[in-house]
Amino acid sequence: MNRSAIDLWVGIFVVIGLAAIAFLSLKVGNLTSVSSAPGYHLDAAFDNIGGLKLRAPVKAAGVVVGRVEKITLDPQSYQALVSMRVDQGYQFSKDTIASILTSGLLGEVYVGLDSGGDTQMLADNGRRIAKTQSAMVLEKLIGQFMFDKAASGTTAPMANDAPKAPPKPAQTGTAIVGGAK
Repeated sequence: MNRSAIDLWVGIFVVIGLAAIAFLSLKVGNLTSVSSAPGYHLDAAFDNIGGLKLRAPVKAAGVVVGRVEKITLDPQSYQALVSMRVDQGYQFSKDTIASILTSGLLGEVYVGLDSGGDTQMLADNGRRIAKTQSAMVLEKLIGQFMFDKAASGTTAPMANDAPKAPPKPAQTGTAIVGGAK
């Protein structure tokens, strides 16, 4: 192969590599699914949103039904107000519960919607989901566990504090050496 053909192939691979890096960057930033599908807005107030970010998915039964559009702090109640856009094809009842959840131990944080049994549906703009469940913060759970142990005066057993096996009892009687036939 001549030099210009090799340079052409190297250039093509470099362009493909840059396109792959750009695609992965957009995927990590939740910018690949820019949807212009019609939808409606729902709001929910949470005591703690954990690591929830803008453009985080809103899921119902594991299916992405929308995205988080805005996160603000309510100056009166000091709660996080989360504004979500839900696709028009999905309707949720008035007694829907919104929860901040995590995919796996270190996965993405998202809003989970669990619909109730009410016949009235949530409408667009200004409708707030009344029932919410805040994020579980691992550091807070560990702190509660540690303080509960300190308050009760007990400590968790350590690996080297395992109970020792009792000594085997001495055998009594005579042992048969060799086999008698």
